[in-house]
Amino acid sequence: QVQVVESGGGLVQPGGSLRLSCAASGNIFSIEAMGWYRQAPGRQRDLVAHITSGGNTNYADSVKGRFTISRDNAKNTVFLQMNSLKPEDTAVYYCHAYILTKSPMGRFNYWGQGTQVTVSS
Repeated sequence: QVQVVESGGGLVQPGGSLRLSCAASGNIFSIEAMGWYRQAPGRQRDLVAHITSGGNTNYADSVKGRFTISRDNAKNTVFLQMNSLKPEDTAVYYCHAYILTKSPMGRFNYWGQGTQVTVSS
């Protein structure tokens, strides 16, 4: 059993900042990649940022230069620092982890429950 839990969402004014955190725990041998996706009402779930175990990152064009993804491999945790937030960043943000589990051994995708980010004055 693997748990993926996000925290840090909320309401912020345009131009403000928020930091999201996501921790994975349980039947984990290693985490190969982690990332953040978001889904606004009536829209599909889209990639925001992604980071590999080696630290390679990629970002959606819409957040480049404003958002930063980082991870703490020892704590199986990923962070998303969001600066210069815009109303169009409003969405439910989901954490994703691609995990090599211990038993049974295999690679699986896991998702958190989502955290709401609202950017509004």
